[in-house]
Amino acid sequence: MNLPRFLQVEPVGQCNLRCQMCPIQFRRDGPPHGPLAFMDFDLFSRLLDDLPKLEELQLQGLGEPMMHPRFFDMVTMAVGRGIKVGTNTNLTYLTARRAEACVTSGLVELQASVDGATAETYERIRVRAHFDRIVANLERLVDTRRRLESATPRIRMVVVAMRQNLHEFPDLVRLAHRLSIDSIFVQHLCHDFGESSLPDHYRPMREFVDDQTLGAEDPDRIERYFREARSTARELGVELRLPLTRPRVHPPGTPGPSRCDWPWRGAYVSYQGLAMPCCMVATPDRLSLGNMAESGVDAVWNGRPYREFREALSSETPPEICRSCAIYSGTF
Repeated sequence: MNLPRFLQVEPVGQCNLRCQMCPIQFRRDGPPHGPLAFMDFDLFSRLLDDLPKLEELQLQGLGEPMMHPRFFDMVTMAVGRGIKVGTNTNLTYLTARRAEACVTSGLVELQASVDGATAETYERIRVRAHFDRIVANLERLVDTRRRLESATPRIRMVVVAMRQNLHEFPDLVRLAHRLSIDSIFVQHLCHDFGESSLPDHYRPMREFVDDQTLGAEDPDRIERYFREARSTARELGVELRLPLTRPRVHPPGTPGPSRCDWPWRGAYVSYQGLAMPCCMVATPDRLSLGNMAESGVDAVWNGRPYREFREALSSETPPEICRSCAIYSGTF
């Protein structure tokens, strides 16, 4: 089988914030539990060497990517090979120097995680973050891009839709317009953590999703705020993407890539080099298909675990972890 043309790499496997979704420190990578959970730069370089036809790279994972001391070296190395590079950031580390590097490194797209339009909502979800600082950092990035007369990185505001921030969607559109943000991508909670094999320490996350998913929300309330957000976006000229909130059904015989094309299109690799079928799995203790650091990309991508996973995803009995996924259900 051909090698992936898309790769998502987790530069940092340790969190610098606690989110309301994670009431426990569920993944004990990095201090105080162990050494820094940063991808070794030589491993990153080997991954690129193994993928000479790679077209797109997303530097994103559990931790804040800009914590990595060589984050921008990763960007420039990949850009130098003709790869389109994007990242996702919570903006807490966006200093003036890093804002300038975002523009000069060749980064194509930056997705900024902003889950609330007010300090009250945002800081309840993003524990230990400061809303005013995040807004100021976004302003800094936009100003830097304008000063350097660059169209990149394109900036996209990413919002995770929850019952507790639904009422702020119209104001999030207004915030994006005020900050000159290019677009807003509102996504559903990515996974319901419903697989029977879920490790016990993730159960609080399952409980959080059960409490906050729009799948359990009053449809009239959803439609009210979605409608207001769409109207505001049209009025202000902001590009807005809203998710579906009701799952789709895959008719019998639906090809695997039409259910979810991740395992055919790209891989998600943890900071240690462990390959997962997609970023929705998030952590390799839930599911790993091999170690690309030890075995290389080709051996893992074309190995038995990946092949069996693709076969199952193409069947009427897909992997249990996929049945709980927002991409598979069409609600992402």
